[in-house]
Amino acid sequence: MNKGEKLAAVLLAGLIVSVPVSGLAAAKDMSVVSDTVRQTAVEQRTLPGRPDFAETLPGKVNEKAIREVNWRLGKAYSEPYTAPAAAPQTVTVMGPATATQEQMVRFILRRNPEPKLQCTVEDIVRFYYEEAGREGIRPDVALCQALKETGFFAYGGDVSPKQNNFCGLGATGNHEPGASFATPQLGARAHIQHLLAYAGKDEPKAAIVDPRYSLIVRYHPEIHGQIRVWTGLNGVWAVPGRTYGQDILKLWQQAQAPDGSDTSLAAAQARVEANPGSADAYIYRGIVQGFRGDDAEAAKDFGKAVQLDDASAEARYDLALVREKQGKQKDALKIYDELLKKTPDFMAAWYNRALLNLSMKKNKEALRDFTQVLGMNPESAAAANGIGVAHIREKKYAEAWQDFRDAAARNSANMDVLGNQFIFASCIKETDKH
Repeated sequence: MNKGEKLAAVLLAGLIVSVPVSGLAAAKDMSVVSDTVRQTAVEQRTLPGRPDFAETLPGKVNEKAIREVNWRLGKAYSEPYTAPAAAPQTVTVMGPATATQEQMVRFILRRNPEPKLQCTVEDIVRFYYEEAGREGIRPDVALCQALKETGFFAYGGDVSPKQNNFCGLGATGNHEPGASFATPQLGARAHIQHLLAYAGKDEPKAAIVDPRYSLIVRYHPEIHGQIRVWTGLNGVWAVPGRTYGQDILKLWQQAQAPDGSDTSLAAAQARVEANPGSADAYIYRGIVQGFRGDDAEAAKDFGKAVQLDDASAEARYDLALVREKQGKQKDALKIYDELLKKTPDFMAAWYNRALLNLSMKKNKEALRDFTQVLGMNPESAAAANGIGVAHIREKKYAEAWQDFRDAAARNSANMDVLGNQFIFASCIKETDKH
């Protein structure tokens, strides 16, 4: 760790201590919270005390110092995928849950052990199952939508955790924070009611708390009651969002993955014995083996699944994950190449391949892949951050400075971005800082 990295670590530690991740007082009045948040600078909303950085590169770069930096990058996607139970375009907004509440709690905590919530993870899951169950909306998928919108309750954009706004209601861009709700349960209720406005014609059974429900009903007949499947939200709920619904459903798939217990292994073995020609059965068993730490057996199962079903994106993706865990980067890169030729909308594969390319000093290829991720998910601060690191590797320092500012604008609470900004600033020659 060089001088710049040490300084960044100290400053970041100080900021983390100042961030009230838990214990934030719930609002007594919706409008009060909204006004308070609106008057707070965007970069301060989820990370109080976050400093600002110069708009342009403030001086010449110390080449020796910057070459020694280990830049911070977002982690690769590591959750395996089960085979989908149905084609994405057929999964309806209305319907029962297939993932249990316990599965959803475990899934959330695996991805974010310290979610910024005004309640426990168990409570937020229960609220979604209660509110969605009352209205006939799929609670597990609706919760996955909330996870996508909030970054697994990490936040960092226009909406603050204080608002209990889990789906970006009213956050229409231009730093508009959107609606606020007095309790997490009311926030979940508003989310479900907004989905109901899209998917059904009947009014909600509970009193309406979604401030935009009536707007959809009165002024958008092309939407009201017309969005019957999750992929129908593409370009409607999120713009451009061309894979918005698919991304939600992929989270839903991951939430339903088995664990590494003996019970799961026995069930997986029974699946393979009952369906020896099924790629899905081998994918399922491979996931169990992976969670049990037996990567060699997992790789065998995923490889067998690819043989049985050459079109299975899940089998190839899971195999690439295992090869990376085994330290076989070239094999993983080849598998990602094959996967993305066949399934070009697999965002997690693009991101993971970008990180692999960067680790193998293939900077231009990494830039291509990170840029592809941004096109698919404009909110990805991790991808914008990766572009900045790739530009530094290419000695395009002015572009990299802007990349990190762009990443911070996408998610001001991303600590990798903030760390890189601190480190980069420390690599500016002293005589040029003023």
